Amino acid sequence: MKILGIIPARGQSKGLPGKNIKLLADKPLIAYTIGAALESKFINRTIVSTDDFEIMDIAKNFGAEVPFLRPDYLALDTTTTVEVVLDLLANLKATEDYVPDYVCLLQCTSPLRNSADIDECITQCLNSDFDACYSISEAESSPYWMKIFDGQKLTSFIKTDTILRRQDLPKVYSLNGAIYFVKTSELLKYSSLHLPNATGYIMPRNRSVDIDTDIDFELAQILAKKGSL
Repeated sequence: MKILGIIPARGQSKGLPGKNIKLLADKPLIAYTIGAALESKFINRTIVSTDDFEIMDIAKNFGAEVPFLRPDYLALDTTTTVEVVLDLLANLKATEDYVPDYVCLLQCTSPLRNSADIDECITQCLNSDFDACYSISEAESSPYWMKIFDGQKLTSFIKTDTILRRQDLPKVYSLNGAIYFVKTSELLKYSSLHLPNATGYIMPRNRSVDIDTDIDFELAQILAKKGSL
């Protein structure tokens, strides 16, 4: 079975410039995700998709493949992740006749996710009838308590006649962005990473940090020092 690990890493970031190679503890941020992918017992190929020569060199130094640079038109703020994945798959098919059975998308902004998380997510999918498994974590705020504000009036996001106590609320989960494991045939069928027939792998919050801002990065530094890495 061919399982391809894909790590997207654009050169520019509005929220935190240069974040993908910013040093976390003693290594570039991207190195943690590359290491987790290489340590996985299921992923048998790890490719970084980037438009940046420096990221390419760092990725190769830490053991990932970078067979080609991403074109500029796929390195824009408006570029979606699935566009990057589809372009990479098309290039691999055209140049190597390589088509993986599954794609495991790993965002390098989730450095606290480890190889055990990856393998458990993959195992849950392979041992089921689902076409995908996504890493999730329990949401901090319930949508039952969320409001829509138009500048004047507050209205409930979810209409209910009952005011629920915290202990009565159903558990809800958010995609934490760390792992997207999808069957390639279904990904190509829907042109989407978000498949209808999917399950979830629950990760603890301390490994679910998604780095987008300086505050997120500082939190990851603190958790790294406490042994989450």
